[in-house]
Amino acid sequence: MNRNPFKMEAEKLRDAGYSYNMIYKHIGIAKSTLSNWFRDRPFKPNIEVLKRIQYGPVKSAEKSHNRKVREIQKLKQVGTREVGKFSERDLWLLGLGLYIGEGTKAFEKIRIINSDPSVIKLAVKWFKKICGLANENITVTLHLYLDNNLEECINFWSEATQPPRGNFRKTQIDLRQNKSKIKRNKLPYGTAHIAVISGGIKEKGVQLYRRMNGWMLGALSQV
Repeated sequence: MNRNPFKMEAEKLRDAGYSYNMIYKHIGIAKSTLSNWFRDRPFKPNIEVLKRIQYGPVKSAEKSHNRKVREIQKLKQVGTREVGKFSERDLWLLGLGLYIGEGTKAFEKIRIINSDPSVIKLAVKWFKKICGLANENITVTLHLYLDNNLEECINFWSEATQPPRGNFRKTQIDLRQNKSKIKRNKLPYGTAHIAVISGGIKEKGVQLYRRMNGWMLGALSQV
């Protein structure tokens, strides 16, 4: 799977001991984003960082950060074990929760939009395994920015979604020039809009949409 090139560059700098502020100045990624990316990544400041600020506070911050990293890693392992192995019903409910949060609810259209390939991959699996759809029922429309590379983005989302290249619809490109570099860098592959087409079979179109509404109603009425 292709990875976010800005995140890969930030990882190299972080592993080389650079602070969030220095990484921000180098590649323009917001410090809040860097903090989210590296909250569970060990850190050891390099000589340049140590020279810029007092040694004592840096060492204290380093110890505090790495202690937090160890706790995050431990709790992630605990959480992974708690999830266990998925049943088909687990997948059904997980996908339903995803659709409640990210799916369209109007015009009897079935569509999920997201920029995370793992979320899109889950959506496609749910459509196929739970909703009984096939590749020919799934289309992909990319929404990109001016700095995105079209071919790279198509390759990226082809790997995540799996349907043939012919299932990709015309790419939508945001032509606004006033998008900040920080904003654009967060979405190096844009967003994927996964939509369902019935191919003339009502059970895979409007009737499926109405069943899904029943699933959502049945789930939310019990909350």
